[in-house]
Amino acid sequence: MTSYQDMATVDDKAPPAALAPDALRRSLGKRSIVLVGMMGAGKSTVGRRLAARLGLPFIDADNEIEAAAGMTIPEIFAAHGETAFRDGERRVIERLLGEGPQVLATGGGAYMNAETRTRIAEAGISVWLKADLDVLIRRVRKRPNRPLLQTPDPEKTLRGLIELRYPVYAEAAITVISRDAPHEAVVEDIIRRLSAFLQSPAGRA
Repeated sequence: MTSYQDMATVDDKAPPAALAPDALRRSLGKRSIVLVGMMGAGKSTVGRRLAARLGLPFIDADNEIEAAAGMTIPEIFAAHGETAFRDGERRVIERLLGEGPQVLATGGGAYMNAETRTRIAEAGISVWLKADLDVLIRRVRKRPNRPLLQTPDPEKTLRGLIELRYPVYAEAAITVISRDAPHEAVVEDIIRRLSAFLQSPAGRA
């Protein structure tokens, strides 16, 4: 059986030409572009560049959670546990979705919450930045403070999270491959696929 991290990461159909930034913003209306995916997928890094290209605000949900709690995310996990963190995360994202349009980067576990998925579908367009296991491992090793990876075997933990989360991430409206390429190339992929979605019956506000 092929695992998610072993699946091909090449799209088989090229989308139509991208909309100009002003046309794309008009098509969005009040909806936000919501980036979902694993830790290390590049949601914050790519999101900042995407927001700059489109002339939209960029919001990192993790930063907003830390500001609301007055604590870092590792501190929240240590003091209150993951359940309390996830509840706060859900409430913060609910609030942020009412402030669109914007580019909103979410934490790796945020999209696993069914209420959050429903709210994103109502007030935003979800974009899954999908990355292979090897890509994620190389990236997360640069940031050793990830709470969910404080285990004896971080690679095994990450593999387990991929198996659990990728079927749920696949519910996102758009999937874009996060790969070892210039960030601008991934931004271009998002803009092209987002343009195609916004011009489809499913994407019209």
